[in-house]
Amino acid sequence: MSQQTARRGGAAWALVITSVAGFMAALDNLVVTTALPSIRKDLGGALGDLEWTVSAYTLTFAVLLMFGAALGDRFGRRRLFLGGLAVFTGASAAAAMAPGIDSLIAARAVQGVGAAIMMPLTLTLLTAAVPAAKRGLAYGIWGAVNGLAVASGPLIGGSLTEHVSWQWIFWLNVPLGLAVLPLARLRLAESYGTGAPLDVPGTLLASGGLFGIVYALIRGNIDGWTSAPVLTGLIAGGALLAGFVHHGIHHKNPMLPMRLFRSRAFSAINAASLLMFVGMFGSIFLLSQFLQGVVGYSPTEAGLRMLPWTGMPMIVAPLAGYLSDRIGGRPVITVGLALQAVGLGWFALIVAPDVSYAAQLPALIISGIGMALYFAPAANLVMSSVRPSEQGIASGANNALREVGGALGVAIMASVFSAQGGYESAQRFVDGLSPALWVGAAVVGAGAVAASLLPRRRPVTGAPVASSADAPVLETALS
Repeated sequence: MSQQTARRGGAAWALVITSVAGFMAALDNLVVTTALPSIRKDLGGALGDLEWTVSAYTLTFAVLLMFGAALGDRFGRRRLFLGGLAVFTGASAAAAMAPGIDSLIAARAVQGVGAAIMMPLTLTLLTAAVPAAKRGLAYGIWGAVNGLAVASGPLIGGSLTEHVSWQWIFWLNVPLGLAVLPLARLRLAESYGTGAPLDVPGTLLASGGLFGIVYALIRGNIDGWTSAPVLTGLIAGGALLAGFVHHGIHHKNPMLPMRLFRSRAFSAINAASLLMFVGMFGSIFLLSQFLQGVVGYSPTEAGLRMLPWTGMPMIVAPLAGYLSDRIGGRPVITVGLALQAVGLGWFALIVAPDVSYAAQLPALIISGIGMALYFAPAANLVMSSVRPSEQGIASGANNALREVGGALGVAIMASVFSAQGGYESAQRFVDGLSPALWVGAAVVGAGAVAASLLPRRRPVTGAPVASSADAPVLETALS
C-alpha cells in the first residue's frame, strides 16, 4: 500500500471514529427529554429530580469542556480521547441500570465528564488526520452527524422509549463505545499541543464560572430568577468568569489565551455559534412539546415530522463543507444563519392550535437547510482561526460556548413562553410559543450579523507552513 493510500485510509478511519464519538456525546444533550414521563413512572422522583436528569449532563459537559481539551493537549489527544470514551460508555451502562432517580442523576453527571473529555478532541484528532485541502468536506460530514444527533435526540429517545424501554436510550451508547474504543486505539495517531503546564487556576475559574452561570440558567424558571440560589449563581459565576478573562490576559500559559479573541475570525465565529445554539436549542425544546401536547402526535410521530428540519444536515452539510473550501466559510455560514432565522420567524407567523403539517413544512425545510449550512463551515472556521497547536483550546472553547448557548436558549425561550402563555390549553400554549419563536429568530439573526463580520479568507488549497511546535499536530496531515 502506498503512503498516499495509507494516509487516505487513516483520514477515513479518523472521520468514522470521531463522527461516531461526537454523535454519542451530542445525542445525550436532548435524548432524555421525551423519556422523562417513563423514567418518573419507573424510578419515582419529584419534578426537580427529573429536571436534574437533563441538567446534570449539561452542567458537567459545559464546565469541563475546556479542561478536557487542555488535558488532551498536554498528555496526548488520542490517550485522553480513549479515556473520555471509556468513562462515557461506562456511565451510560450505569444510567441504564440505575435502581433509583439519584443514581441516574449521578450517572448522567459522569456521562457529562466523559463527553467533556472526548468531544473537543474529536475535531483536533480529525484535523490531524485529514489533509488541509480536504478538511472542509471532512468537517461537513462530522458536522452533519453531530447536528443530526443534537436535533434528533427527542426522536431517538421517544422512539426507543415508546417501542422498547427508556433504558435503551442509554444502552444504545454501550455497543457503539465498545466498538469505537479498539478502532480508536489502532487507527488514530497520537498528537499533542504545546506541552505547556496545565493551567489549574484558569481551569478552576472557568469551571466555577460556567457552573454558576449554567446552573442559574437551568434553575431560573424553577426557583425564580430573583431567588437566592439563582442570583448567587449569576453573580458568582459572572465574577469568576471575569477573573478568568483577567487570568487569560496576564498569565504566562493560560488555558484560553485572551489574545485569541483579538482575531476577528475567532471572536466572530464564537459569537455566531453561541447565538445559533441559543435559538436552535430553545426552539426544538418548545416545538417538540407543541407537536406532542397541542397537535397530539406521539413522541415518534413528532420526531418523524421534524425530519425535514433535523435530518437536513445529513444531506446539505457535506455540500456546505465543499462550498466553504471553494468560496470560504463566511458567505455559507451567514446565509445559513439567516435562513435559520427566517425559518423560525415563519413558524412564529403560522403557528396555531389547528395548523396543518403542510403549512409547517416550508418552515421546517428552510430551518433544516439553514442549520446544515452552519455546521460544517463553523467547524472549519473555528479550527482555521488559530494556530494548529492551539486547535484543542479553540475546540474546547467553542463547544463550551455552544453548550452554554443551549442552556441559555432553553431558559430564555421558556421564560418568554411562561410570561405569555402556558400549558392550560392549546391556545395558551400557542400564545406563549409564538413570541418565544420570534425571540429565537431574532437571536439567530444576530448570529448571522456576527458571521458577516468574519474576515474574507481565500479557500485553503494546501497545507500551511507550520513551526516546529506545530509538527506533532500536523504529522499525519502534511506530506
